[in-house]
Parts: sequence; structure tokens; C-alpha cells
Amino acid sequence: MTKYIFVTGGVVSSIGKGVTAASIGRILKSRGISVTIQKLDPYINVDPGTMSPYQHGEVFVTADGAETDLDLGHYERFIDEPLTQASNVTTGQIYAEVIAKERRGDYLGGTIQVIPHITNEIKRRIGLVARQSGADVVIVEVGGTVGDIEGLPFLEAIRQMRKDVGLENTLYIHVTLLPYISSTGELKTKPTQHSVRELRGIGIAPDVIICRADYPVDEPLKDKISLFCDVDKQAVVPLITTPIIYEVPLMLEDAHLGDLLVERLGLEVSEPDLSEWRAMVAEIKRPKERLPIALVGKYVELQDAYISVREALHHAGIALDRQVDIEWISSEDLERGRSLDRLEKVAGIVVPGGFGYRGIEGKIVAARYAREHRIPYLGLCLGMQVMVIELARYAVGSDEPNSTEFDIATRYPVIDLMPEQRDITDMGGTMRLGVYPCVLVPGTRAAAAYNCRQVEERHRHRFEVNNAYRDMLAEAGMVFSGLSPDGRLVEIVELADHPWMLGTQFHPEFQSRPNRPHPLFRAFLAAAISYHGERQT
Repeated sequence: MTKYIFVTGGVVSSIGKGVTAASIGRILKSRGISVTIQKLDPYINVDPGTMSPYQHGEVFVTADGAETDLDLGHYERFIDEPLTQASNVTTGQIYAEVIAKERRGDYLGGTIQVIPHITNEIKRRIGLVARQSGADVVIVEVGGTVGDIEGLPFLEAIRQMRKDVGLENTLYIHVTLLPYISSTGELKTKPTQHSVRELRGIGIAPDVIICRADYPVDEPLKDKISLFCDVDKQAVVPLITTPIIYEVPLMLEDAHLGDLLVERLGLEVSEPDLSEWRAMVAEIKRPKERLPIALVGKYVELQDAYISVREALHHAGIALDRQVDIEWISSEDLERGRSLDRLEKVAGIVVPGGFGYRGIEGKIVAARYAREHRIPYLGLCLGMQVMVIELARYAVGSDEPNSTEFDIATRYPVIDLMPEQRDITDMGGTMRLGVYPCVLVPGTRAAAAYNCRQVEERHRHRFEVNNAYRDMLAEAGMVFSGLSPDGRLVEIVELADHPWMLGTQFHPEFQSRPNRPHPLFRAFLAAAISYHGERQT
């Protein structure tokens, strides 16, 4: 029978539950156990697709086209398994489903209540991901912090799960913070005690407490938490802050959490093998030559808005023996004439995806700078579109070429709304989403990077290269190196007379892994290394 591990958080938000859940998945998978992970998000939005990145960070897109929480990116990068729409559940989804059932008359005139109707739907969604994945263990992270009013139905649902599937098939892990008081030089356990008491008041007694701290947790502190929170001492697991998130599975494994989980859940496993992961972390820690790369975006104040891009660059750096130093450059600064001097110092420029006009002209400045100064450039989704706009402006000698997203009346709509998007009015979940095939043109840089004929990549966009301007762009030196199988949609563009300037309509960053970097990021970084070396000689 499927086993369930429920991960909750206490004391503060952003405590690292997502990385912790992903790391637990990694250490279980190292024992030959099949694992999947689900995130329960208490917000009322149906998904984060319409939320500002300042509110929620990056929107991670699954292969089947779900717009999900950024934690799903952590899950996929750590356990290296593709997740699905079932892997992210929100309050909005739950209530929408229950209300739709009520409107259809499915409840036969009954009074619809949080218990049992909302909690039953939450439990159905948890069971659904178990059935779809066929995993031995389902790890379920409950978003938010214990004590938040919006999270109560989810906590009640996971409390009921122990009754539904049995004590031997469920395990509760609570992640808390041990704050440090600098004036006394102490870590304090009282907030953890209060958080556990709150959780126990709901009816959930944690089996394991993972204690996040910035300083080492000594044995007397573990004894105290064990006593006051009523858990075994071996189930009090310190998790000290590390600058390398991929080290967390090793820290949990060295604290014997994997053995504890296997014992408590009665799992039949092989000996853990984290040798490849340990070697990777050791490689990350090893001093390397530094490589400055600019990331030009409008949300750079919140790096989580580009977390998959950041990680994909670091993954490629690991493979190519470089420490990638990301220069976070505001596209709004560039359009105001600031920060151009920072572009002079980098070995490559990345322009990631985004929506809306704010900062667009600054991204076009970055694309122009890369083209004119022959600096390696990687454009992702909108970053590809601004590359097209910039070349079109160069070709016609005017600033008129644009996307109809930003100028509906532009004389040269080189980027335009996809035909199937024209009659859509709802914003949420209506873009071109998920995996689509891309046929590569032999002899191009894209084909050389992938070293294959066709690939499948994840998309999230409404606008596309306008085919009416393909000939004009081609005459200006643009190569359409990746197309949809029917040739109708442009997927990848590159410049023929540039050392390495390439843009993708899709998001390759979502498929990069720490031990398997994405081919385009690897090729981009290789070009940046070459450019950096030539500039220094």
C-alpha cells in the first residue's frame, strides 16, 4: 500500500519546506523507493499563473501544462521525476470542484460544509496523485505556516488520512525554526514548542521535527525539544543553513533521517546510494574560475522569480567547471540609460521570460548590446521575442517593429497573438502550456547543442513570431533553427553571423537538473567561456 509523508511548517514562512520535502524524496529514492511529491497551497487562486512574481516567485510549468508553485521545480530537480497537474492543489481548485459538484446536484440536496466535503476533496486529490504516479511513497507538503486560518482544511484533511489509510502508512514531519538571540548567543526552542502545540491542538502529533537553524544544534537542545514536543530524540533532526541547497539531502541522510523513515513506514529498501549526489556536491564546493553572466529582467529584486533560470545556469557551470556569478540587472534601469557599464563586464547575457510592457525596452537594449558586441546571448520565451523585435528594428532602421502585446497598432507586428488565442478572454490557464515538439534544423547551433533531430520542451506563452515577417528577418541574418513539426510555429531562432545568439519560445530551464544540465544552457555557457577567455587574452 502507498505510504504518505506529510510535511508541515511552523514559526515562520519560507522556512525551506519545499527543499526539505524534495531532499526527503532524494534520500528515499537513493534506497530504490519510487517517490512522488505533491504541494497543497492554501491560497484561493486556482493556480499561481495570474499572480505577480513579487507575490509568489516563479511559475513552474509541468509537462502536462499545469502552472504551479515554484516548489515543484525543487521537487523535479531533486527527485528527477516529471510531475503533473495533480502534484499542485490549491484552495481555489478544491472549492471550485466542490461548488461545481453542488451545482450538478451531486450532493443530493445536502448541506455543503468544510468537513466533510472540502476535506474529502482534498483527500481525493492526495489519493489521485498516488494512483496516477504508482509511487511507493507520496510526500505531501502543506504550504503556509501552522496557525494560518486558510491552511486549516488541509491540516484537517491530512489528520484524517492517518485514520483512512492507517498509522503504519502515514508519517508527519514538522519543519520549524530555532531563532538565534545574538545578545545571549542562544538558539531558542520556545517557538518550536508553541508551533508543535498548535499542531497537536489540530490533532496532529508530529513523528519527526526538523529544526532549521543558522547555528549548530547541540545535544541538550535536542533533548529539550524531544521532551517538550513528545518525539523521540532521534526524530529531532537539525538542519543547519547551507549556501548549497543540493547539500540538504546529504545533511538529512547523515542525520539518519532516511533510516528513521524506512523503519517507521516499514519500507523494504536497498542500501542507500548517494555517491553520485555526494560527488556532485563536492564538485559544487570545489573552487573554480568565476564566470560573470548577466540576467536581465524586471523582477530581479526577487531572485525567486527566476529560480529555474538561476539553477539551470549553475547546473551548466558545474558541468563546465565554472562558478557562475549572476549579475542581476534591472531591465528598467537599462531603458533609462543606466547599468550599461555592467553589461560590459559580463561573458554572456540571459533575458528570461515575462509579461507586460514594463521593462521591455530595456530587454531590447540588452539584445542589441549582445548583437552589436558579439556577446553570447540566450533569450527565453519573451527573451527570444525581444531578440526578434531588436533585429527587426535594425533591419528596417526604425523603432516601429514591436509585439502586439505592447503596441497593438504597430506598423511591423513581428510578434503577434497566436490565432487560437484571439477569442480567449479568460487569463488563467489559457496560454499555450506544457510540452510541445520542436524539430531542429541540421547544421544550426541549436541542433549541435541538442545533438538530435527533435526535442520536446515546455511552453508558456500567447504570442509567437509572425510568419509574415520570416523572410524579412531571414534576410537580416536570422535563422529559424527550431520549428513545430508542421513548420507553422517558430520555436528557436539564432543569428547566423554571431558567435552564439539564440532564443527559444519555450522554457528549457524547467528541464535542467543539477547532475544533467540542459543542452542549451550548457552550449550557452561554453560560448560564454570562450568569449571570456578571448577577452582576457
